[in-house]
Amino acid sequence: MSTHATEPMLEVQRLRKVYGSGPTAVEAIGNLDFSIGKNELVCIVGPSGAGKTTFLRCVSGLLAPTSGEVVLEGRAVTEPPEGMAVVLQDYGRSLYPWLTVHDNVELPLKAKGTSRAERTRLVADALEAVGLAAAHKKYPWQLSGGMQQRVAIARAIAYQPHVLVMDEPFAAVDAQTRADLEDLVRRLWKQLGVTVLFVTHDIDESVYLGQRVIVLSHAPTFVLEDVAIDLPADRDQLSTRALPEFAVLRTRVYELIQRAKHTNYRTHGQATAP
Repeated sequence: MSTHATEPMLEVQRLRKVYGSGPTAVEAIGNLDFSIGKNELVCIVGPSGAGKTTFLRCVSGLLAPTSGEVVLEGRAVTEPPEGMAVVLQDYGRSLYPWLTVHDNVELPLKAKGTSRAERTRLVADALEAVGLAAAHKKYPWQLSGGMQQRVAIARAIAYQPHVLVMDEPFAAVDAQTRADLEDLVRRLWKQLGVTVLFVTHDIDESVYLGQRVIVLSHAPTFVLEDVAIDLPADRDQLSTRALPEFAVLRTRVYELIQRAKHTNYRTHGQATAP
């Protein structure tokens, strides 16, 4: 397992997931083993079929692993943990169209049993943080796709999670909106001091956002490489992406994904000819 100077917040320990049994069994995750430190922003990338969806379901407590475990703040995850919030790609299905923006953001807080006064404060703070304070009375269908995803992010941060898991959250928006939302994530990460696990298919996005990029193999999945992103802490879309170091890191991650796509893995760390 990777070791880091920061205190571990999320640990994935020898995680394995097999669907079915006998000759028809499908091994989705072969051996995932890594940790994420407190207040880190870590991106995960991998080829299609790398088991990212299965992995996220295990991390969020929605799916029990076949072996190994996920540990959040020292406790094994066996059900959706209170200290975690998840932002999904499909904001259109995660928001309730008959509820206002305010009520959508407030909903998990009601379920949590937060007092009305505290809910009002948390919702207002979250909407302010994502730039939607003036839209609190609107309905999701009255907003653009990018604004709807901001509502989903506001709902997640209003919950005050210790870990924010983002599953390809910007895949369905245009390039300009995506760039704005990437900068929003980095700003909120710094502002809130939350640990962020960001899953994406976009190589450039992973390098721009992360302190580390964990590259997954094809299924059965394991960590192909944990790439340290040695870029300035303060980043912007123009100057950061123009850095020679950015190009080197992007190329490295791309090469790893290409290797993962064209190599068959039967056991952890052992490659066989396609």
